[in-house]
Amino acid sequence: MTQAMVVTGEERLLVDGVLRPARSGRVFETLNPATEEVLGVAADGAAEDMDEAIAAARQAFDETTWSTDVGHRVACLRQLRDAFVDHAEELRGLTVAEAGAPLSMTHHAQLDSPVESLAWVADLAESYEWERDLGVAAPLGLPSHRWIRREATGVVGAITPWNVPHQINLAKLGPALAAGNTVVLKPAPDTPWCATVLGRLVAEETDIPPGVVNVVASSDHALGALLATDRRVDQVSFTGSTATGRKVMAAAAGTVKKVFLELGGKSAFVVLEDADLAAACATAAFTVATHAGQGCAITTRLLVPRRLFDEAVEATANVLAGLPAADPVDPGTVCGPLISARQRDRVEGYLRLAVEEGGSFVCGGGRPDGLDRGYFIEPTLVVGVPNSARVAQEEIFGPVLCVIPHDGDDAAVALANDSAYGLSGSVWSRDRDRAIAVAGRIRTGTIGVNGGLWFSPDVPFGGYRQSGVGRESGVAGFEEYLETKSLAEPA
Repeated sequence: MTQAMVVTGEERLLVDGVLRPARSGRVFETLNPATEEVLGVAADGAAEDMDEAIAAARQAFDETTWSTDVGHRVACLRQLRDAFVDHAEELRGLTVAEAGAPLSMTHHAQLDSPVESLAWVADLAESYEWERDLGVAAPLGLPSHRWIRREATGVVGAITPWNVPHQINLAKLGPALAAGNTVVLKPAPDTPWCATVLGRLVAEETDIPPGVVNVVASSDHALGALLATDRRVDQVSFTGSTATGRKVMAAAAGTVKKVFLELGGKSAFVVLEDADLAAACATAAFTVATHAGQGCAITTRLLVPRRLFDEAVEATANVLAGLPAADPVDPGTVCGPLISARQRDRVEGYLRLAVEEGGSFVCGGGRPDGLDRGYFIEPTLVVGVPNSARVAQEEIFGPVLCVIPHDGDDAAVALANDSAYGLSGSVWSRDRDRAIAVAGRIRTGTIGVNGGLWFSPDVPFGGYRQSGVGRESGVAGFEEYLETKSLAEPA
């Protein structure tokens, strides 16, 4: 490693306000994906721990004032934000070591930005219009005064992935708590400490009542399914693959609970003929290399005008080659390791598939020289595959960019929309109106125009089609965790 960083983990679960081991006493290891070294262990929660956590969340919602005391919730969220700030440097080291996140990313999406989102959602809860008057009407001839009240959904089961653990944990926990819900958080087995440290901060540095927040880490990916099936859970909020999201939705149908799903993507980066080609290609290359391509909204299909194809490929390859896979502790690293050997094997399988489908590599295509330990893959540029190829249609979750030619704006839109997904995208043109017109025709939940960034606590994030159901962040994301009650009384 290029410099020493403080790495402080937390072995214990948080259940009903108590930091404790798993009932079985079992633990499982958490690894550093850049070195393959064992960082330590986390309590290996099982069904009995999950059952206790759900019971605690149910009781806290039903029997305390958490769901009705907005002022207390706001104060607690601000305490949690302050606790994160106070422990920022140890959390920075933990995030780099456990998630393999490049150090530079911890100063925005991997840590600092999600922490500040707690302040934003606390302010929102404080100013939110919890009741809205609808005035008097006379349905069926009876003059009645009507109003709407917004209330917490109840117990929320949050199932989170490993790629940006603080961001997604807090994007679920913050609005769910601000809305008055209680939460059971089940993090991915690859990054348990990022969640269990959150549990410790809740227990030791906030006035959040026992049972309101519960954190159950486990080596068992399937343990989160209990949150989808248990009738005591009112809502399940899941971020992860589309394949798993389908299972979560099906499991939740048995109790007809609310479901939020933020799923996969295969987003298109559309370059129009009049675009600044060098700037567009540099941005596309940088984006796909960031965090080794481990982001659902990363643009992994670069669509360029056919007559500019060779020039675009050369420009993209030149930038991508200058963003090598490297030690995430180095402040200059953009492309760190993949999260695990299993994920590296998966990406390598897609690289072999790219060749089988007729593609070739302009740069990258395998493991980097000189990095014998760690789960690294070179940033890779693939050409020669059609938009229908599996490597251009399926989410790889690695630093792999496919370049595909298009024959004008209409063709580019058709290619961009030729996908099961609809999460994000990008459009580049020197003509702003043209770019916005094309962006408006692309069926995605978020889209950047000429490098504009939509990522912010106040901006709703989510997808069309198989990229998900509902929105995270923004007022829309906050309202995902609310129910609407309509009331009336004689006027």
